[in-house]
Amino acid sequence: MGDVELAFSVADVANTRFAISPLWEVVASVRVVKNPAAHAVHRPWAERVRPRLARVRWPMLSALVPVPTRSIAGFVCPPPSTSAPDLATELAALRGMARHVRGEPVGDAPALRPLLDDPEDGLERLAAEITDYWEAALAPYWPRIAALLESDVLYRSRLLAEGGVARVFSDLAARVSWAGDTLRIRHRWATGTRPLRGRGLLLVPSAFAWPDVFSVSTPPWQPTLRYTPRGIGTLWERRAAEPDAPDALAAVLGRTRARLLAALDQPVSTKELAARSGLSEAGANQHLTALRRAGLASAHRAGRRVLYARTAVAEALVAEALVAEALGRGGSDDRGNRAVVPGACC
Repeated sequence: MGDVELAFSVADVANTRFAISPLWEVVASVRVVKNPAAHAVHRPWAERVRPRLARVRWPMLSALVPVPTRSIAGFVCPPPSTSAPDLATELAALRGMARHVRGEPVGDAPALRPLLDDPEDGLERLAAEITDYWEAALAPYWPRIAALLESDVLYRSRLLAEGGVARVFSDLAARVSWAGDTLRIRHRWATGTRPLRGRGLLLVPSAFAWPDVFSVSTPPWQPTLRYTPRGIGTLWERRAAEPDAPDALAAVLGRTRARLLAALDQPVSTKELAARSGLSEAGANQHLTALRRAGLASAHRAGRRVLYARTAVAEALVAEALVAEALGRGGSDDRGNRAVVPGACC
């Protein structure tokens, strides 16, 4: 294992940005389907989708994502040009990659012969395979995956505002480190120093990248780093019903708004919050608007979606209400000694 070093200029720092890529999630997830034993985190997902994928034909896509994955041809998943493209947008870009097909090593698997013989027609067939794969394997889970990715982008955007790129890279991944004006990536197959030449670095959180880091640093592609987002271990957990709000909070805000505020423990969209709470989207949006006006919720745009989260004031209110409720249930003795609250300290 060696190091790939990405040399940053001032312009590169200024042009570093984030994006989410549904097409890359398709490509990265193929690795999991083909070798689930190496991806324990995603095994629950792989077991659920395997029967559906057995009814879908995707030989070209499978051949383009070898396992073990030493490299993936750039035209299969070109870095997105916008921060939050949908799959249709990325497939449109894929269909325009015909001139790159013969310039990259893709192997000689029989399934790839149509692509090599007629790149334009082959890319159309590949796009159709990806669409079928997406509908069977990822579309049912995309709101959950997208919420995880968008939450990570929001978190790291705050780090960028607080401490610049050095702060962002400090906890990005164990194999990534920042020193001076250079980003070092521990790499299994490649070594060398590569200047970014003012293009900046595209940071793409990827659920299915786990446990690896994937980098793109050779022309003509936008330099890109795909990394595992925070909270990946919780992605496939079975989700219990939303916890009820503390009574003290409900008495002030009303039960519905208190429950919504309790649910905003991580950034979430109106649509997802409505699904989790049983409200209509219009109803959830009305309550969120009221919470925002009261300074208890904040809104952050992530591509085409708006994510809501608790403000610092709301965090304090919820925490105090939970502690008060726990103390009330645990009680205290006649001398005024506080009850022991599990997880509380000092």
